[in-house]
Amino acid sequence: MALILASGSPRRRELLALITPDYIVRPSTVDESTVTAPDPAQLARALAAAKAQDVAAACPGDIVLGSDTVVDCGGEVFGKPRGRDDALRMLRALSGRAHKVHTGLCVCAGGRTAATVETTTVHFAPIPEAELQAYADTAEPYDKAGAYAIQGRAALWCSGIEGCYYNIMGLPVHRTAQLLAAFGLTF
Repeated sequence: MALILASGSPRRRELLALITPDYIVRPSTVDESTVTAPDPAQLARALAAAKAQDVAAACPGDIVLGSDTVVDCGGEVFGKPRGRDDALRMLRALSGRAHKVHTGLCVCAGGRTAATVETTTVHFAPIPEAELQAYADTAEPYDKAGAYAIQGRAALWCSGIEGCYYNIMGLPVHRTAQLLAAFGLTF
């Protein structure tokens, strides 16, 4: 029985390796645009479940971990930006205010499924327009929910965090380890 990460995210691979080096990466092929939910936290959970169930259907004898992260700015979901203008729109909205980062987790194994969501509140200081423009000229914002990497240049704007830091990067390590342990994995 293998542990399978149903995500191609390099950050999730790095963070899962903090729990165990013994896993296989098999990204889900779920069309995320077809998944809906009544609020951002439930959307993160629903996306994680859809990804885990997609891969679990092809790997019924394994333990599959699905995960998805969304940024919640006043109830509006910020996924990965569609381009420079979209990244700037998101970053301007986050500037000088708090927002939430929700990461959904789902584990499927042996006909069992368990899903949860971890939420972290992130406080950003006001971001000068020149810094926003310079950041948008880098590659950093374009493959991340909310158009920023907390472990990158965006650390300069983070004035506080309430909750799990690793959740902001895309995989709450402690909560993930607990969920996997409930399926009998030992580390």
